Amino acid sequence: MADTHHVLLVSFTDPSRCRAAYEEAVSLPGLRQAAVLERSAEGLLDVPDNHVRGAGVPTVGGGVVGGLVGLLGGPIGVLFGSAAGAALANAAENRQLIEDGAGLIMLSSRVEDGAALLVVDLHEASPEPADELARRHGGALQRLTAKEFAAQVDAAERAAERTDTP
Repeated sequence: MADTHHVLLVSFTDPSRCRAAYEEAVSLPGLRQAAVLERSAEGLLDVPDNHVRGAGVPTVGGGVVGGLVGLLGGPIGVLFGSAAGAALANAAENRQLIEDGAGLIMLSSRVEDGAALLVVDLHEASPEPADELARRHGGALQRLTAKEFAAQVDAAERAAERTDTP
């Protein structure tokens, strides 16, 4: 199997097994991000754990690049350049986090009362590490390509927009 971008959905009837699987999932090769969605017996949804590899790096990098460009304007240019670069990079990073949140919202309907869902976004060179993780922790694994998952999120967003408009 060639290196492929997948979103893995691992369902658990026991939230504690999901959290244990999450602890291992954050070290899977090619991991981009992982999150746990839990629904209490009363039906309340929670995201107790999440990890985004490289979170904050674009903001820091934007600040550094802006500061370097600002060198042309002297000390005050460095200050304004750093602030502007960090602000622009942070806005882009926040936009990505909002899009990722839309995916979690769409998946929330798949989590039954008293159950949990582990969501893992990664580039897989081989399916074995993730398959073994799900098997070891007793989870039911569904593997989607990133394109399939994005299409499902887009369809859910369009459906939500249609129900919001009179």
